[in-house]
Amino acid sequence: MNPTPIPCRPDCGACCTAPSISSPIPGMENGKPAGVRCIQLTAANLCAIFGQAERPACCSGLNPSEEMCGTSREEALLWLTQLERATRP
Repeated sequence: MNPTPIPCRPDCGACCTAPSISSPIPGMENGKPAGVRCIQLTAANLCAIFGQAERPACCSGLNPSEEMCGTSREEALLWLTQLERATRP
């Protein structure tokens, strides 16, 4: 069963901070480590390259869900951090 999609929570950005990204990101050509804020995350915690070809495929494939996002930014950070640890090579 797929997680239920929900709208992105305003001023969150947890999915642009908690996970590592191995693909190049404009301004972060070597990707980004887990727990580091993506350089493309704006002050309003929105993706500056959303919908653009430069956005990594792993980011484009990540959709907000109740399971991932929880009820707060803190819950989302916790869930994503635990997932990052569980899927480390």
